[in-house]
Amino acid sequence: MLGVVPSASPVPDAVAARLDGFLARMREESSAYGPDAGAFLDMAASTLAGGKRLRARFCHAGWRAVARFHERTATEDDRLWDLCAALEIFQSAALVHDDLIDNSDTRRGRPAAHRALEASHRGARWSGDAEAFGRAGAVLLGDLLVAWSDDLLEAALDGHPHASAVRGEYARMRRDVTTGQFLDIAEESAWSVNPAEEHAERALRIASLKSARYSIEQPLVLGAAFAGADHEQLAALRRFGHPVGMAFQLRDDVLGVFGDSSVTGKPAGDDLREGKRTVLVALTREALDAPARTILDELLGDPALSAQQVAALQSTIADSGALARVEDMISAYAREADRALTGAPLDNAAVGELRDLGRAATVRSA
Repeated sequence: MLGVVPSASPVPDAVAARLDGFLARMREESSAYGPDAGAFLDMAASTLAGGKRLRARFCHAGWRAVARFHERTATEDDRLWDLCAALEIFQSAALVHDDLIDNSDTRRGRPAAHRALEASHRGARWSGDAEAFGRAGAVLLGDLLVAWSDDLLEAALDGHPHASAVRGEYARMRRDVTTGQFLDIAEESAWSVNPAEEHAERALRIASLKSARYSIEQPLVLGAAFAGADHEQLAALRRFGHPVGMAFQLRDDVLGVFGDSSVTGKPAGDDLREGKRTVLVALTREALDAPARTILDELLGDPALSAQQVAALQSTIADSGALARVEDMISAYAREADRALTGAPLDNAAVGELRDLGRAATVRSA
């Protein structure tokens, strides 16, 4: 869960309304494509259900911090909600591709998209390899969601006075997260030829590109740019957003190893089976002697890890002191973010909301 967030937030309902309208239009435009295309669109729509709306919340908060600093009565319009919804669709695209790359079976307690497509192939008794169909279908599903995200972004920016700035930030976000995703999968192979003392630094770079910027910093900046933010305002929001994003990803790393599957919606120790070379793993390796490090490396990335092996790895990580060190890093990032907004030329009420969102993003169980 996303911790404690402002209870009166208009974001979830407003984004849901814009998504519903957009999906209705997509279905209408595709109605002549036949039932298989209709099922494909339904699958795309299903990926947009649920979730924390984290990126939309930060986008709205960034807009509010700037818009209401300049005009106390500034109100949201449909174009702002289109921008927020575009971020949520892009998030779904990233998750579809991420689950495919990681060979994950579940997402939010339901089958991951490639597994759902695989099951639909079998259920329809189609010929050919159901697993290959699921994987190929998920690539295209993620691509469709990226295209939908662009559609809503352009709807938001049509005739907008700050379209160029927003479009540039959005493009940077897409490049960063794609590069970060590649570095993530590369590190699962490259770690063995890189010096051990560099592993934590490399993992932090991946966390920044793959998650911190795209999950928190860039949605904040997008909302602020949409409101016409100046350089000082954007700089303050970046100084706040990046450490919150780093703390958010480090919390995600902890949950990927120690999270409760009934809460996270993913099997316990999923990151261990996937072989994620996170900061948590890098710090654990630093603390182990050579024989224990060899055992860790042999087990990490084995998709057939038993519950007992997962528990043993969890104990190794905790006993090494790496878990405590990561918790200290999360706290340090949170303090850095809190200081970043002091004296910033932003709406005071919005600054309070940002701090609440920051705490919620780093103190969570899913």
